[in-house]
Amino acid sequence: MLPVVLALLYFGGVGFALLLALAAILMAGEWDRLTGGNGFGLQGLAVAFGLLAVLALGYYGRSDLALLALLPMALLLAIFGRLGGRGMMWPVLGLFWLGLPCLALLWLRMGDQGMLAVAWLFVAVWSCDTGAYFAGRGIGGPKLAPGISPKKTWSGLLGGMFAAALVSAALAAFVEYGSVVLFAVLGAVLALISQCGDLAESVVKRRFGVKDSGALIPGHGGILDRVDGILFAAPALALLALFPNHGLLPWH
Repeated sequence: MLPVVLALLYFGGVGFALLLALAAILMAGEWDRLTGGNGFGLQGLAVAFGLLAVLALGYYGRSDLALLALLPMALLLAIFGRLGGRGMMWPVLGLFWLGLPCLALLWLRMGDQGMLAVAWLFVAVWSCDTGAYFAGRGIGGPKLAPGISPKKTWSGLLGGMFAAALVSAALAAFVEYGSVVLFAVLGAVLALISQCGDLAESVVKRRFGVKDSGALIPGHGGILDRVDGILFAAPALALLALFPNHGLLPWH
């Protein structure tokens, strides 16, 4: 799947927007199933429709309206939750959990040097996952959050942050992206935030007694299992990109 994702990221435009739309629909179904629903029931479809509306507004340059639209959509989901007897919290949380990163990714890609911005985000998160795996397996040591994710260690977290910092610095130097040191620090920060996303999904899984968010990818679970870190890191990078005049990032 990776070559397809990278190709659509490179060309951008409607292709990348459609990729996000497809991912949003699948994630909406997984979130509904993960939180006690049946996948694409009333609430799952409502979340999917809300995500598509957000992406459509963002694609046509109205990210401000997309953010505002999340509020009435959340109200509708709360009403559906009450009528369906499942409560309001999880559908509404899912709308923001999935909607903000989808909009952030689209907005980043459509901005100045958008392809490099999103590519850096992906590289930082993926290198963090790889570094955390090898550091955790090779070094071991104290557990990071044994009550949430028993396999995660502090060495794995630090190894992941170091890997993301190293790769971010190398990328900045290779494409003359800006300050190598700054990008190393920001890469480590994105790695830390991505690990928070991983732990947050683990909390939801434990709450509902679920091992994987889905079975779409054999041996790897669902889409949510693969992008849990990106879902947290993307809005963080978008916030940084909102302040181009502060010297944090070389794009806007």
